[in-house]
Amino acid sequence: MADQLFPGLFSPLEIRGKVIRNRILSTGHDTTMPTDATVNDALIAYHKARAKGGAGLIITQVAGVHETARYTSHMLMATDDECVDGYRRLADACHAEGCAVFSQLFHPGREIMESSDGLLPVAYAPSVSPNERFHVMPRALDQELIKDIIDGYGSAARRMYQAGLDGVEFVASHGYLPAQFLNPRVNLRTDEYGGSLDNRLRFFRQALVAMRTAIGDDFVIGMRISADERDEAGLVADEVLECCIDLEPLLDYVNVTAGTSASVGGAIHIVPPMAYQNAYLSSDAKRIKDALTIPVFVAGRINQPHEAEAIIASGSADMCGMTRALICDPEMPNKARENRPDDIRACIACNQACIGHFHRGYPISCIQHPETGRELRFGSLEPARPTKNVMIVGGGPAGMKAAITAAKRGHQVTLYEAESQLGGQAKLAQLLPRRAEFGGIITNLSRELEQQQVRVVRGVEVDRELVAREAPDVVILATGARPYVPELPVDDSIQVVDAWQILRKEVKPGRRVVIADWRGDWIAPGLAEMLAKDGSIVELALNGTNAGAMLPLYVRDNIAAELHKLQVRVTPYARVYGADTRTVYMQHTASGEPIIFEDMDMLILCLGHRPVDGLKRDLAGLGIEVHMAGDCLAPRTAEEAVYDGLKIGAAL
Repeated sequence: MADQLFPGLFSPLEIRGKVIRNRILSTGHDTTMPTDATVNDALIAYHKARAKGGAGLIITQVAGVHETARYTSHMLMATDDECVDGYRRLADACHAEGCAVFSQLFHPGREIMESSDGLLPVAYAPSVSPNERFHVMPRALDQELIKDIIDGYGSAARRMYQAGLDGVEFVASHGYLPAQFLNPRVNLRTDEYGGSLDNRLRFFRQALVAMRTAIGDDFVIGMRISADERDEAGLVADEVLECCIDLEPLLDYVNVTAGTSASVGGAIHIVPPMAYQNAYLSSDAKRIKDALTIPVFVAGRINQPHEAEAIIASGSADMCGMTRALICDPEMPNKARENRPDDIRACIACNQACIGHFHRGYPISCIQHPETGRELRFGSLEPARPTKNVMIVGGGPAGMKAAITAAKRGHQVTLYEAESQLGGQAKLAQLLPRRAEFGGIITNLSRELEQQQVRVVRGVEVDRELVAREAPDVVILATGARPYVPELPVDDSIQVVDAWQILRKEVKPGRRVVIADWRGDWIAPGLAEMLAKDGSIVELALNGTNAGAMLPLYVRDNIAAELHKLQVRVTPYARVYGADTRTVYMQHTASGEPIIFEDMDMLILCLGHRPVDGLKRDLAGLGIEVHMAGDCLAPRTAEEAVYDGLKIGAAL
């Protein structure tokens, strides 16, 4: 393997006689694909795509081991034999591609998100210790129910064994039920399951023994655990290390993560956004690995193969969870193995369509690769018959994805961009604090344009005359949007600007600034953070209930933490009205009462966007097929723009 760029990453790993072909792992993560608590065709197609793409090991999403484990309305359950057939089909599909498959076995304890009918369920935990994040007050488990749940772990493991999987993972991470037993600040019991460490580990031991007893010696049993829950009342590193050392004889590996579901701050680490450093948990994993003899896995923003290779080479871990990297590019392992790292579509950790979809109850996807989660529909693109001459106007995400997809199907594609650079609004998004990685969407789509040999014309404004002269068969308009600026009563005492003017440095920020935020997305909080760090006194006025209300939860909460540290004052329920004599007037959207910001010198409007769609009207009468994609159709987000491009390109 002397010529292999990533020799450590592509060395096999043997665990209890199972040989895993490489060190790339898709960790257990909810997909919201199951519809009746069993494995379905959509979930099989999703994992098969990653197995075919070269992943060494796939650990499927949590499977409940007891009826009290239903923490969402769409989770998998392993509580009866009806689940076996679906898992067998999933295992067969992945094994056919050379990929090993484990399943997570799970009980959330008090960490219950929702029920199937909207009623608050009864949650069970070791003690009556409330959850802060979901505001759940659990009922203390009695010993009979503890025994039932332990038996459930054994029965669930047996079903996975019968289904032909290669192993199971005992989920003790993120403050779920096993971690609640371990944590002395949550477990307040006085019986044999509480008090001393030996007692608090009793649930772990009994569940792991039940699992091993139910299956064969060739079946892998591992444990996922947070190296540190990063919460005031959470497990700390020394407690977790002691647990891992004690349980090592019962385990085949330990899978290291961080954080807890129990608090807002701790939950951010479940799927850390781009504000966190890549591979930031490698030192946590190494501390555990140095104390154990069994393999140690690690996850946490391991985004690229060179990061994973460094972890393996340094001895920090034996396998790297690269889940979002595989969501974004299922072919990432094959590309890395073939020494084509520049062809990898790198995840930008926006969290919008992966964990963001889960939190809203929708199937998983990716803003850069909307084929993810839609494998049954877009898993393979049929060659176009007949091929067409396609003109695309606009080089933002929508236009770029439309061009790539159409070219993949064999169409002759020319992409026109009025500016000198491709990227559209993504060029501005990457200028916000801790958002530079968002620019990766431009890099990734640009590379795909090159691979598909799309002709790109920059610096040309397309009009009716140019379209008539080129006479394409199809025109796809992806001309984007511009800031929406309503008519407001203002005078010259205060400067009124839009967000783009600030980001483009067309105006100098004021000393005392009000930011009016209608959309609830990245822009206004990002500007508030940027200006506060530059010394402005910033008031963030929201036409909503909280900053980043439209964003994925962990991104939103990370932003809220930063704004609080910077002492940015946030005013919710605020509708901008006007300004005069250095005073900005707003109206409370619920009460109708005035909200007044005095002694201000700048009002920044973040009020959404309006489509740039005039070319659609100009092309009327030419007899050319015209489609619209992205913000020129309706201003939304990069996710909808890219998906529009995919749909249109696939349908031509």
